[in-house]
Amino acid sequence: MAGPAIDATTAAMAVDPLRGRRILLAVTGSIAAVKAPSLVTRLQARGAEVRCLLSPSAERLVSPVALACLSRHPCACENDQWQHGQPRPLHIDLAEWADLVLLAPLSAATLARLVHGQADQLLASTLLARPASCPLVAAAAMNTDMWLAPAVQRNWARFDAEPGVLPLPPAATGLLACDRRGPGRMVEPALLELAVASVLARGVRRDLVGRSLVVTAGPTREAIDPARFLSNPSSGRMGVLLAQAARLRGARVVLIHGPLQVDPAWLEGLECQAIVSAADLEQALALNAPGADAVLMAAAVADQRWRHPDPAKAPKQALQQRLADAASWEAVPDLLQQLVARRSPGQVLLGFAAHTGDVLPQARAKLSRKGCDLLFANPIDAPGAGFGSETNAGWLLDAGGAVEAIGPCSKLSLAHRLLDAVAARWNQAPVLSAGSATEAGGSSSSSMNVLS
Repeated sequence: MAGPAIDATTAAMAVDPLRGRRILLAVTGSIAAVKAPSLVTRLQARGAEVRCLLSPSAERLVSPVALACLSRHPCACENDQWQHGQPRPLHIDLAEWADLVLLAPLSAATLARLVHGQADQLLASTLLARPASCPLVAAAAMNTDMWLAPAVQRNWARFDAEPGVLPLPPAATGLLACDRRGPGRMVEPALLELAVASVLARGVRRDLVGRSLVVTAGPTREAIDPARFLSNPSSGRMGVLLAQAARLRGARVVLIHGPLQVDPAWLEGLECQAIVSAADLEQALALNAPGADAVLMAAAVADQRWRHPDPAKAPKQALQQRLADAASWEAVPDLLQQLVARRSPGQVLLGFAAHTGDVLPQARAKLSRKGCDLLFANPIDAPGAGFGSETNAGWLLDAGGAVEAIGPCSKLSLAHRLLDAVAARWNQAPVLSAGSATEAGGSSSSSMNVLS
């Protein structure tokens, strides 16, 4: 399954959508402006080129000199628009330079300017001059009462309907600069970085509005005694990115997760339910799966569990004896097969298979055994495709027998490709792309296509 030839730049962008892209960071007059230096540093660390633009109010909250030093570009401020050394209108130059504009924070005043087309400042003029091909990611931040004010909510609803715009509402709760607790705090830089990468990878897409998804992520832990448990190295990154990618595309997402090793900011905006064991996961699925349009089983569930966990820590010798006793163990129920057996009409089920060695024959057998609609299989013994990695690669199989090689690519890009396949099942369209290979045989040693 050899893929088309690609150049080094395209390959790098597949692994990280931010690499080599030009991002204009526009900052308005909210106290959350103090997070702008962190945003610049994060985006540059991912290989993006960043320029900064401050509103007059933002200039009082964050240093233009600091942003210029961090970005290695002059920081554009209000008075720069009228400098005689500027050969073209500055707002046009900035708007045409950017591949993407990140507006963070977005204040109530600037929201009103954008909704009503009021170009009375350099920042507002630049955003209004933004080409249709340049997406805008905007993160609101303001006092709770301001955010809930009817006029602001009306403006937000109009802004949310604009093409090419991904508006991120404030976090549902948090401590604000005015000592209030409630909605209004700008989402954290880590989530903004993720949203920017998502838009650069797949554009602004709202095709999952009205859909309800359940996503599982992370490992399960099966207790042996109070000091020991059986688990695996899953970080939960793949499942969490699946959940966030679906949320950014408009879906309501319930994330059922075991112990995670991801930035907590990635959980903002998701309905999270923490579990520990496979039994916990089984109960959570029984409650949440029946009403979902799709269930994406990215969690790494244990295959075996201790039949009767000890209430006290077992001595080492006694533990070794019990570990060797097959009667001490029992098989964990097959949760994916349970979902298949009781799924509602039209519900799409996506499973995951982590294998070593020759992956495809194992994956085909698993897909047939499980009876799910889609299965993503990845070789965890391959570099950049195992537990905890930032990238992934593998094969997407559907129940009709088609197979698509995907990767190496970022797990976020992979998440969007898997969501495309899920959406295709709803729409009764071909699940795999035109360039996919439909096979009767094949080996997992074949090279993989780079996800574009």
